[in-house]
Amino acid sequence: MPHHTSPRRRPRDRPAVTMTVTADTLVTADFRPRARPQRRDRPPGPYRRLLAVPGARAFTAGNLVARLPQGMFSVSAVVMISGTRGSYALAGAVVASGLAVTTVVAPLLARLVDRHGQARVAVPATLIAVLGALALALCVRRGAPDWTLFAAQIATATTPNTGGMARARWNHLLRGDPAALHTANSFEQAADELCYMLGPVVAAFLCTAFFPEAGTLVAATLLMTGILLFTAQRATEPPARPGASAGKAPLRAPGIPPLLAVCLATGAVFGALEVVTIAFADARGHGAAAGAVLALQAGGSCVAGLLFGTLRPAGPAASRLVRCVAAMTALMTLPLLAAAGTGSLPLLAGALLLAGMATAPTMVTTMTLVQRRTPEGRLNEGMTLAVTGLLGGIACGSAVGGWTVEHVSPTAGYGVPVTAAAVALLLALTAAARTRTPRPGAPAP
Repeated sequence: MPHHTSPRRRPRDRPAVTMTVTADTLVTADFRPRARPQRRDRPPGPYRRLLAVPGARAFTAGNLVARLPQGMFSVSAVVMISGTRGSYALAGAVVASGLAVTTVVAPLLARLVDRHGQARVAVPATLIAVLGALALALCVRRGAPDWTLFAAQIATATTPNTGGMARARWNHLLRGDPAALHTANSFEQAADELCYMLGPVVAAFLCTAFFPEAGTLVAATLLMTGILLFTAQRATEPPARPGASAGKAPLRAPGIPPLLAVCLATGAVFGALEVVTIAFADARGHGAAAGAVLALQAGGSCVAGLLFGTLRPAGPAASRLVRCVAAMTALMTLPLLAAAGTGSLPLLAGALLLAGMATAPTMVTTMTLVQRRTPEGRLNEGMTLAVTGLLGGIACGSAVGGWTVEHVSPTAGYGVPVTAAAVALLLALTAAARTRTPRPGAPAP
């Protein structure tokens, strides 16, 4: 039999060793705890560091919930009104009326946000917008007169600029850290693209799978819930500036008007691209695939925005804007070449994916310049003006793109976003030249 030798007892603070003799072999078992080798963890990436800022995850989650409906309301209204009233013209006019009023109301609302704080203004403004959306759904459901649809849609113009409020919080939390602020702006732009990519898909599914008003009802619920969650995070809210409105308006600040002109031309790129792509897919008998094709363009922009946020910007921001807009102009020729060359929808989808990769860097750089040039205490107003410029450009691009499709051809329509991007490039070059060459007697930038 093997002979077993038990170890003598050791104090508790000393490790135990067990020895066993089997035949002519001595086996020793060491049960002392071994220190694990220290693993060299990789330094956290820029987005992990960004979301590690105290309170950042909480307000970001609420903001994303509130931002998703922005891509749902228009599609839901069009499907709901056209499906029950049988008129796309009426549906488009109702949506356009809300957009027109938004261009006037949004900057005023943003001024109030800067002056009185996000929570005090955004919550009641959202409540009015939600009531307007619910009234629109009820009027459609009950067959109310057409004028009631316009009245209800106009009330939704009080929807606050949730993306602008999130960027204002980042600007407040990351003041003095341009690299981190660049990552935050890239993250917010990618979030915009993601919401505008998923929103129409979710809205169309709800309206067609359940009942026509389902998309509007869900969007209104998400908007109110998200705003309440977002504004509840008071620790990260920028301080209110009651006297800020007495200073220089952002619209009159040096460098802001040229940036708004760039936003207008960039918005025309987006608006024309959407209308022309829908018409092109419909002309080839694949109208149902238009949403997926446009989602690729938004997806490419989302990925490019996230990658752009990991880079460290070099050189003056005005020069970076010129380079970004130049890249956007060059890439916007790809859909035109794909449509004119083969007319293949899959090839066009790939071209749109590549073309979308220049839009997010352009918007990130534009918003960075707007933040730098907006007067102190009026950041929400400045960024809302930029968004208003985009909305105006989208409306113009949609109109010109639709006219070109109807009177020339869907293929020729892809020349509209190329032209709009070229105009944006000329405006960016002009703005950069003015920045480099100050007026006589003016301080150097």
